[in-house]
Amino acid sequence: MYRPLLLAACAAGALLPFAASAQHHHDMPIPAATPAGAGTPSKAPARRANAKRRAAPARTRVSRPPASAATAQAPIHANETASDGTAAPDHASMHYGNDASMHAATSDAANSGADDRGASPAGTDHAGMDHAAMNHISMNHMGGAHARMDHSMSFTAPPAWRDASDAALAHAPVGAAMSDMTMGTAGGWYTPGSGTARLPAGEGPMRGAMFSVGDWMVMAHGYAWGTLTDQGGPRGGDMAFVQSMAMLMADRDLSDRVHLQLRGMGSLEPLMGRRGYPNLFATGETANGVPLVDRQHPHDLFMELAARLDYRLGGNTSLFLYGGPVGEPALGPSAFMHRGSARYQPLSPITHHWFDSTHITYGVVTAGVSAPKVQLEGSWFKGREPDERRWDIDPIRLDSWSLRGTWTPSPYLAMQVSHAHLKEPEVQHPGEDENRTTASVQWARNGVSTTFAWSRKDRQPGEVLNAWLAEATWEITPTHAIFARVENVANDELFPDHDDPLHDRRFRVTKAEGGYAYRLPIVGPLGVALGGTVAAYAKPDALDAAYGRTPVSWTLFAKLAVGL
Repeated sequence: MYRPLLLAACAAGALLPFAASAQHHHDMPIPAATPAGAGTPSKAPARRANAKRRAAPARTRVSRPPASAATAQAPIHANETASDGTAAPDHASMHYGNDASMHAATSDAANSGADDRGASPAGTDHAGMDHAAMNHISMNHMGGAHARMDHSMSFTAPPAWRDASDAALAHAPVGAAMSDMTMGTAGGWYTPGSGTARLPAGEGPMRGAMFSVGDWMVMAHGYAWGTLTDQGGPRGGDMAFVQSMAMLMADRDLSDRVHLQLRGMGSLEPLMGRRGYPNLFATGETANGVPLVDRQHPHDLFMELAARLDYRLGGNTSLFLYGGPVGEPALGPSAFMHRGSARYQPLSPITHHWFDSTHITYGVVTAGVSAPKVQLEGSWFKGREPDERRWDIDPIRLDSWSLRGTWTPSPYLAMQVSHAHLKEPEVQHPGEDENRTTASVQWARNGVSTTFAWSRKDRQPGEVLNAWLAEATWEITPTHAIFARVENVANDELFPDHDDPLHDRRFRVTKAEGGYAYRLPIVGPLGVALGGTVAAYAKPDALDAAYGRTPVSWTLFAKLAVGL
């Protein structure tokens, strides 16, 4: 009974330094008010045509009255220089989500039809904003990181992509993410997912704490997810447990054309034990040599240790190479814990081993070409799923392959088709390879994120098993969110005992689960979501004896996250 408490304490301890660092970068003094009639700072050269129409000429510093003791340190504005000699960020070209002051400053545009808080409505002249009146406490200046950031990590996508991202951020908890920032070479054309997968730009920027360390731009994200579940029916069970994940990404340009990204991700879930937690109709992997049925295995300590190298060809197109001892091949949509449509789902999908089973793979090399709206890639990787020893790194092999094509035609859509040949992926099916084909459509806009996916497992030799998934999250306000998931899967692993008359029989099962999350910011990007879910099932009558006629499951959770 002490394992969940120990895991919660360890995970919270791992998250708090990130939150403290982010809070340090969030803390900016409130500038003194500008007297009536005072000029405003001019825009950067890119907007000089607009600046010429204003009374204050370019590079003119506006004098301000002495600030009070509480606000003695005034912010540095565009075209000014910080005390350390660093060029100041151009606030006129920056966008901040959940900033009530900016919303007020752009009320004219809002009255003309803009309905997304924090968005940058078309035609808004930021040079005319009174930056002294803006609430700089809500802005994440990251200690001047904007001024030193690589060009690759700023928006290069058209305004429609920027506005779609800002509209999503307006529905996120305050401080969960920073507007106008994107890791890697995405340029705002899409939101990076797990591995090399893409999500729609309409999901908003990646959530977490962002800060600079020398020439590196670093992002930290993670959670400790306390959960209490009661899975219904005779084969269900109840358990209190903690899921956890911590992720670090570091980016920098090595030259004008070469960009490097380092990625690390880990989990303390092995502390919950090899059998994981109850999850009715879930199957896959083993514990103490016994196949797991109606349970979800814990994740490994090492979830990703990988790097990505991009070589820019021009026009936001690049060749890339991704790989490492632990990573994710180009197969399927972004893994469930990294996509917005599953952001507050406390349990893994029962279709996890159709869509996400390769998201922790020991040995991955991926190469591809990335353009703003299209990505083509192929992977060479280890087909066998992780073993039940969760604290180590499994032997690395490259014996399987995959191909994936992704199309992001608009800020709101990401579509992928992928195919793979996996060498003996499942330990409970020795000698059986698998051909897996997946297709998915993800749509996200104004706080709504959805995923619709299909997967086909063709065992060689063996059964052909199809799975379908539909899930959605609606962030109604920065405080309230509702979400749902429906899955339909053909599974032949529900009765692993060879003496059972239902052994190896295929059953098609449907699970429908819905829930609610109440989000509370704590400090900086650190916040907590409190909520719960209820799940019901549809199944063949032949399963009534084992599962009951109408099993119902419920789950309560508290998710402490950096990047809620």
